[in-house]
Amino acid sequence: MKIQAASITHFSVDREASRHRGYRLATGFFICLLGLFSLEAYAFDADSARDMMGVCATCHGEFGQGGSRGEYPRLAGQSEKYMASQLESFRARKRINFPMFPYTEERDLSDEDIRNITGYLASIKLQTTPPVFKGDEDALTRLQMMDKVMIIPRAVGDIENGARIYKKECASCHAKDGGGRGSFPMLVGQYTNYLMKQVTSYINGERPHDEDDSRGILAKLKDTDIRDILAYLTSIQPQE
Repeated sequence: MKIQAASITHFSVDREASRHRGYRLATGFFICLLGLFSLEAYAFDADSARDMMGVCATCHGEFGQGGSRGEYPRLAGQSEKYMASQLESFRARKRINFPMFPYTEERDLSDEDIRNITGYLASIKLQTTPPVFKGDEDALTRLQMMDKVMIIPRAVGDIENGARIYKKECASCHAKDGGGRGSFPMLVGQYTNYLMKQVTSYINGERPHDEDDSRGILAKLKDTDIRDILAYLTSIQPQE
């Protein structure tokens, strides 16, 4: 009886180990499959995108850094899904932006073009600290090196209050670090003037912020709260 009990126990252990091995293999296969889908989702034609950047750079800069005074947004490193949704909205004339109309005509901006340019822009990484010059660079090279640097000045406001409100009201969509999530845009590293301009558009009902209410949570916030949130975002920029 002891031998039989031992045999049953041994069999149970082997069966349990086999089950776990099968689970690990299935999990590994699923992860690999997700990886393949991710690579496919983020694939883009870099050469085609660089050609398109010749047009985009007029306003958004050669490296997608945006306008120096925040009149045009930074696109480099922005969420690919978010940028695609905005280009589609421009193309469908759901988002009214007259300067974008000539570049988002249905016949000129295909789904493939959107996939290429958004993938390319999302892949660009901008420095947040000034470059170290070796001393042998010419003036043009130094200028180009500086154009790749994205330094957002600290905005005035109560950073502690901004942090509290941001974590409570904004982080679930825009992520704790302000880097965006899925179809929700990156906020950190964006021009404060531009963000304020968009907040005003949301509050005025010129742009939809949420599906149920064009103003969304922004309608519930005081002007000082919005100011403090923007100040907080300028305080959490990664230093690279």
